[in-house]
Amino acid sequence: MNRLVIVANRVPNPRERGATAGGLAVALKDALARREALWFGWSGQTADVTGAEPHEYRTGRLTYATLDLGREDYRRYYQGFSNASLWPTLHYRLGLVQFSRDDHAGYRRVNAAFAEALAPMLRPDDTIWAHDFHLFPFGAELRRLGCRQRIGFFLHVPFPPAALFCALPRAEELLADLAAYDVIGVQSEDDAINLRGALAAIGREEAVSRVAAFPIGIEADSFTALAEKAMVKRETERFHQSLVGRSLIIGVDRLDYTKGLPQRFCGFGQLLARFAEHRSKVTYLQVAPVSRGDVAQYRTLRRELDEWVGRINGQYAEPDWMPLRYMTRAVARPVLAGFMRLARVGLVTPLRDGMNLVAKEYVAAQDPEDPGVLVLSRFAGAVAQLPGALLVNPLDPDEIAEALDQALVMPRGERRSRWEDCIVSVRQDGAQAWCHDFLSRLEGANDA
Repeated sequence: MNRLVIVANRVPNPRERGATAGGLAVALKDALARREALWFGWSGQTADVTGAEPHEYRTGRLTYATLDLGREDYRRYYQGFSNASLWPTLHYRLGLVQFSRDDHAGYRRVNAAFAEALAPMLRPDDTIWAHDFHLFPFGAELRRLGCRQRIGFFLHVPFPPAALFCALPRAEELLADLAAYDVIGVQSEDDAINLRGALAAIGREEAVSRVAAFPIGIEADSFTALAEKAMVKRETERFHQSLVGRSLIIGVDRLDYTKGLPQRFCGFGQLLARFAEHRSKVTYLQVAPVSRGDVAQYRTLRRELDEWVGRINGQYAEPDWMPLRYMTRAVARPVLAGFMRLARVGLVTPLRDGMNLVAKEYVAAQDPEDPGVLVLSRFAGAVAQLPGALLVNPLDPDEIAEALDQALVMPRGERRSRWEDCIVSVRQDGAQAWCHDFLSRLEGANDA
């Protein structure tokens, strides 16, 4: 079997314990175990200038190859164009876009540097799979260097309608770059329709047929086992005891303005205001590890959430009850799995999400005999695969409150029925199936 080359903005550090325990590494676990592979990308380290020679580390049949980024390149490519321009655009938030030509130039410069560093390492029969919005131009840069291998691209975040995306300066260049890929994968059929429309709008009809939806999944059975084992762990038992018999609502999100956290907190406040019977009987735990803390928009978001926590707890708390518990530090994955299994409600209400694997993890964590209820934003890509969820518009706090009330009083029979509707697709459309489907399409792309 030919070698698989994974290209991503960040490469997990194989020397760190648990480095490959989550995210993309989990989704790729099966493919990486079956064949020789190379994982290439940014080391996470900065230097005076961007490196030209990758640092290599081999473990078994997997080789990690990384480049350090120059500090100016990091600022322009990562903090600038990727996160200040592309991230808000792709999440339908044009009002938050900050564009500069220098950032755009730095973004393209880093993509070119990645291609120039990887090209000498490639074999003629390699299959190359690039991941996410940091690497829109990467395939085109490899083609300019004469690389003729099969190259696929997968976008993990949403893709907006053509008119919205093309409002971003230099958007047409990025779409033209995507046409260099043999297969262009997105999370949902809505994203595929939007991207096909954008490519057609700039005259790239030849690339339209290469766009397809490949919804990413999780290793459901593994997460279920993790949740079951966590129930006898000290951390889970302590947390369970602290609830004193109260129902638990749980949210787990990276601290980001796309996750709808202020609206979610407002919705929980509305639950307590409108449905007084739940006061003192429910606790909401929100885990939201800080990300991009050096960006002004994220500091502002954190202050806003702190204010919401103070407002809700100040108004409704009692000496023996704190309605809203809020954590901005990371919680270990096995511990989170146990907390999810305890929760009567999983609250997942992003303003826009490519997929949202937390929703699937919540379903996988449940006790089949007494499962909780998933309250899910209708703007998450996971909606199509979770038909048993209670869907809400995340911009409507009253709708969130009403769904929380419905979930908290829902009888066991209905909860089981809704959970069963969800768990079937969570198990069938897992990480292994996602990886297999994409690579089968890519590795057949040039067969004739």
